[in-house]
Amino acid sequence: MNAIVRITLVALYAILGLAAAGRSVVQITTKFSEAPLAYSISLLSAVLYAVIAVAIWRGRDKLALWGTAVELTGVIVVGTLGYVESSWWPDETVWTGFGSAYGWVPLVLPIAALVLLVMGRRKAATGPSDPAPASAAREN
Repeated sequence: MNAIVRITLVALYAILGLAAAGRSVVQITTKFSEAPLAYSISLLSAVLYAVIAVAIWRGRDKLALWGTAVELTGVIVVGTLGYVESSWWPDETVWTGFGSAYGWVPLVLPIAALVLLVMGRRKAATGPSDPAPASAAREN
């Protein structure tokens, strides 16, 4: 994966993690009894975002893949349940409405990260490609 893409993913996950952590800490410390499941899921998502950011930063692509798969699953499950059975969610989580309160970044980011990580793993598995054709190498 290109360094700029890697740094961009790290920055996006770090920002999202800080936003989710801030929100969940305030909710848990001020009104946890109102929606303990929702607030706990928001805190869990914040921890997951931090793990993914660090994994991508350190080149731990397998951990990043696992984390983004868990994240995407959580966004889809919580987002769907929010529409199917809204009474289960007396207050929003980071993943409620498929992340609509965060501009759908929680839905789009793991899809983009998964695609980029899988492409990077495939490229690494095939080995470095030689940009010069064999005939050009013989001419030099």
